[in-house]
Amino acid sequence: MGDAVKLNYETAGKSENPALILIHGLFGDADNLKSISRELSDDYYIINVELRNHGSSPWTERMPFVDMAADIEAVMAAENVSKAHLLGHSLGGKVAMEFALRHPEQVLSLIVADIAPVAYDARHTSILDALEGVDLSGLKSRQDADKQLSDSIDEAGVRMFLLKNLRKNDAGEWHWRLNLAGLRNCYEDLIGAPQDSGEYDGPVLFIRGGRSDYIQESHRDAITTRFPKAEAKTIAETGHWLHAEKPAVFNGIVRRFLEEL
Repeated sequence: MGDAVKLNYETAGKSENPALILIHGLFGDADNLKSISRELSDDYYIINVELRNHGSSPWTERMPFVDMAADIEAVMAAENVSKAHLLGHSLGGKVAMEFALRHPEQVLSLIVADIAPVAYDARHTSILDALEGVDLSGLKSRQDADKQLSDSIDEAGVRMFLLKNLRKNDAGEWHWRLNLAGLRNCYEDLIGAPQDSGEYDGPVLFIRGGRSDYIQESHRDAITTRFPKAEAKTIAETGHWLHAEKPAVFNGIVRRFLEEL
């Protein structure tokens, strides 16, 4: 069993409805999956969590998947939810997969957005470098921070996403809501694979971005050995942030999958 912390989370919908837990990706927060929350809150009890070292959740020095799965279990216990549907994007998808492998009896279904249960190369170190490189003490405005980030991050959409983590405290000082030091220290864990023992043989849907390289044909064995009933859908003309790029399509795929169960 992992060591849980008390995550920050938001709920929407009626608690008597089937529970759906939403888990954002690296550098994200509860806002990332607000669109799907709004789409489904009439029919499901939405629990939209913020991972440790993200958003308003506690900062920790450890982020192994076993601990992050324990965080989800603690949220379910706090909400008196015995079984839930899980939807995770990217890092959140790995946490959801880990939870399903450890607690298959508590998972009604699993939806994984653009990530596979495999180890990845270190593709975020330049983002960590860029965020740590922003001179917070001399910062005049969010635009000022954007200008600093633009030296190393070309895509305006990525900068806008990252800058949602930049906040001002009551004294007017800028700070990151992300625990950047913690994320860097735990980065090897975060790019690793969820556990390879056990399997979840309930309904699983992988949704991939047509322009993303996060889910590849070479990952098929890693997926099917853990999730024998896995199916896949591709959203054309989207990258890794498929739920933000084509929210209506993404939400429709999720709704149909859940309704057909």
